Amino acid sequence: MRYTPAGVPMVGCVLGHQSRQIENGIERSVMCELQVVALGDIAKTLSTAVAGMEMEATGFLAAKNQRSKMPVLHLTNIKFVEGNEHGLQAEEKG
Repeated sequence: MRYTPAGVPMVGCVLGHQSRQIENGIERSVMCELQVVALGDIAKTLSTAVAGMEMEATGFLAAKNQRSKMPVLHLTNIKFVEGNEHGLQAEEKG
């Protein structure tokens, strides 16, 4: 975990996604990895996760920075899937 100049906790990591989706009436496997950033209380919770933990995550996509238009998922909500050793949940309300 690191901190912004304003002292806000911040965590960056890579989130793997795996699911089955319907495209043009045909089911297919979907797998990808996406850069993720979390701020504040969500960053604190995410920092307790270990590699391979399953979670449900929501957020919004934004460009990495002004020079790179690669997408980064900014987390607004994470929920660790039951059965993981931590069973943690973080939600941002508002």
